[in-house]
Amino acid sequence: MRLPSEAQCLRIFIGETDKHHGRPLYEAIVEGARNRDMAGATVLRGCEGFGARSRIHTTKVLRLSTDLPMVIEIVDAPEKIAAFLPELDEMIGEGLVTLETVKVITYRHDSGKA
Repeated sequence: MRLPSEAQCLRIFIGETDKHHGRPLYEAIVEGARNRDMAGATVLRGCEGFGARSRIHTTKVLRLSTDLPMVIEIVDAPEKIAAFLPELDEMIGEGLVTLETVKVITYRHDSGKA
């Protein structure tokens, strides 16, 4: 798969305990992106953060949170991102979704050649 040098980065901020049809929302988002044959998705688990309600979520021992921040990043061609947005909108009850233009420098995989 090739990515254009000008692509978009879709960034989704949700909570670790957010669900979609009974399963973790971040898993549903990654699976949805994969089913659409998108270039890739990465899930990052935050150690601390807050959202619209200003409630701190942290891994600190005295304030152990069971709902840490999660960020999913997907980089792909603008038309593929645009096609995924309606599905994403249906999945997310609470969260933040951002979109920015990015310049792709390298996108490759090991083809097994030595």
